[in-house]
Amino acid sequence: MSYELFIGLRYTRSRQRTRAISFISAVSVICIALGMTALITVLSVMNGFQREIRSRILSVAAHVQVTTLGGRLTDWQRVAEAAGRDPRVVASAPYVVGQGLLTNGPAVHGVFVRGILPEQEERVAEFGKHMKYGSLEALKPGEYGIVLGRELAGALRVAPGDRVVMVAPQGQVTPAGILPRLRQFTVVGIFQVDHYEFDSGLALIHIEDAQKLFRFDGAVSGLRLRLRDLFEARTVASELVRSLGPDYYASDWTQQNATFFRAVDIEKRMMFLIVLLIIVVAAFNIVSSLMMAVKDKNADIAILRTLGASPGGITRIFLIQGTMIGLIGTLLGLAGGVSLALNVETVVPILESVLGFKFLAKDVYQIAELPSELRLPDVVTTAVVSFLMTLLATLYPSWRAAKVNPAEALRYE
Repeated sequence: MSYELFIGLRYTRSRQRTRAISFISAVSVICIALGMTALITVLSVMNGFQREIRSRILSVAAHVQVTTLGGRLTDWQRVAEAAGRDPRVVASAPYVVGQGLLTNGPAVHGVFVRGILPEQEERVAEFGKHMKYGSLEALKPGEYGIVLGRELAGALRVAPGDRVVMVAPQGQVTPAGILPRLRQFTVVGIFQVDHYEFDSGLALIHIEDAQKLFRFDGAVSGLRLRLRDLFEARTVASELVRSLGPDYYASDWTQQNATFFRAVDIEKRMMFLIVLLIIVVAAFNIVSSLMMAVKDKNADIAILRTLGASPGGITRIFLIQGTMIGLIGTLLGLAGGVSLALNVETVVPILESVLGFKFLAKDVYQIAELPSELRLPDVVTTAVVSFLMTLLATLYPSWRAAKVNPAEALRYE
């Protein structure tokens, strides 16, 4: 063992003559550990949040949607055959979309209406496992059945078997003027995907009923596709449009929800920088504690210099001391961050029950539980950045230690 390593480790373990130095060193370790714990936990929660929202969106939304520039697809069977020839496409289903108002007595709610073929929609979306009451098979052409999200059904105060009235925006011309089109529907099912936007604003009806209600005359709005690998959606969409021709348009799930996912990515980066400031504060603490340690060890440094220690050796002694502080804080932060990130779903409900309020409002954050997904790259990046910052914080105090003049340091000893 070199003398630099031996003395550096000894300085790290020894009790300083000035208690303030030991206290500041302990605070530095605690700040680094807390900063890393918070950073790893925040990144894991952001990852889990993004994963949960993506999975819930894609459980009822398509990976790829194909339509025409005019929004009406008259030859959807041909498009379905062309898409089916791609081995990456698992299933396809036509759809008709529109907007309307659902009323039940005094309750009125705007909805996004989707006309579907139940037998094909089940292969594209996962409504089956999210149905709380009834099933999609209850949607029969001409019977005007409707399936509502749970939040929407609650807002309208309806249950399966109740009737609601839909007001379509396409008016009809009468001698008295243009009147809205009204159609009575029977609630045949209720679903819950735990995504507030869908649970509170989506209604499903049979595609033939939607064609009559929105006057599509046998056409559909487009074709929905499900892929084996959702991350190939953009490639499949572009290739399909090139094969179909310039009159067709395809969008994938990343484009349909681009604003949301971009916002989550930006928020994740900003949270990384904000929480990183805790580690920056800890690095400043290391600078101050090492500067005080150098002042406290002036006599020791002078004796080492008179015994033949080089300025570089003195620098390495205090580099080792500061590095040990950073390493201990980093290891404690890794242990705390990984442990907390893996148990967020257990810890948060306990905190909510103790504090008496929920951290996530379902109508704001789309989900009610705080998810977590620990990723190795985030852990490695956090550890490396934190350790490098603590290492940089030791450079100036170590350089100052090497500049100590032995004669001046020993003058009053």
